[in-house]
Amino acid sequence: MFSPCPEDRIPDLSAQVDFEEIARLLTTHAFAWDIERALEFALFRTYAIPSISGLLARTGEFERRAEKRYDDTELLLSEPMENGLDSPRGRAAIGRINEMHGCYRIPNDDMLYVLGTFVLEPIRWLDRFGRRPMTAQEKEAWTNYYRGLGARMGIAGTPDDLAGFAAMSAAYERRHMRYAPSNRAVGDATLDLLLGFYLPRRLFGLGRPVALSLMDGPLLDAMGFAPPPGWLRRSVLSAMRLRARLLRLLPRRRRPRLISARPRRGYPQGYEIAGLGVWPGVRGCPRNTAKG
Repeated sequence: MFSPCPEDRIPDLSAQVDFEEIARLLTTHAFAWDIERALEFALFRTYAIPSISGLLARTGEFERRAEKRYDDTELLLSEPMENGLDSPRGRAAIGRINEMHGCYRIPNDDMLYVLGTFVLEPIRWLDRFGRRPMTAQEKEAWTNYYRGLGARMGIAGTPDDLAGFAAMSAAYERRHMRYAPSNRAVGDATLDLLLGFYLPRRLFGLGRPVALSLMDGPLLDAMGFAPPPGWLRRSVLSAMRLRARLLRLLPRRRRPRLISARPRRGYPQGYEIAGLGVWPGVRGCPRNTAKG
């Protein structure tokens, strides 16, 4: 029997009321691979901010345990997305995020900027490389989901809409995006990790300029990454656009692609939300400090 594509439900949902369901369908069905890649590249925008990369470098988590740090971040963000912001697992994951952030004096502006990358980068990626861009309704729901996440994380000053996030992000980058050694250190560790998902280490030298071709000039400068050759950048972007055209010819996803269900080398027996991340007094998280 023919089963309807879950993505087709989205136009009947409300971006103001059903934003969690819309965001979940976008992430697990409509654009599962693309949104995951977009959020990976969103990490580099946060590393291009010295106050953010500096904190990450001081903990040593990305340089010593890059895969665990990546897995924990992805899982903690996926649990609320896949199960609901106020579901038991969603609440547990957000609580764990807040517990870790409470170890450090993280400026609200930095938290708000990181939240903005989660909003903006998947939309921008799909505009460039997706089989279709998000619709206006989907963009509104996507923004509302992350506004809800930001509220539960205690982030103040969250913009009301997508345009507000874009303006906030642009102004913040003008003030703060610049090169620092910590940007490069954390970025190199993460880039090696991501390349390792697809390539043997001996081929990293070939894969690295391909990945850098997907980053814009100001980001490359702030990270201290050498720009790839122009011909390679053009070839990579052309290949991504060709992929988008081919995707339009393929069947759409009917079963959800759940990040939380993916086997992981660091968690061969599965994971508990309470065991994710770093802890006060161990693994680089200092004792008796508070977010200010």
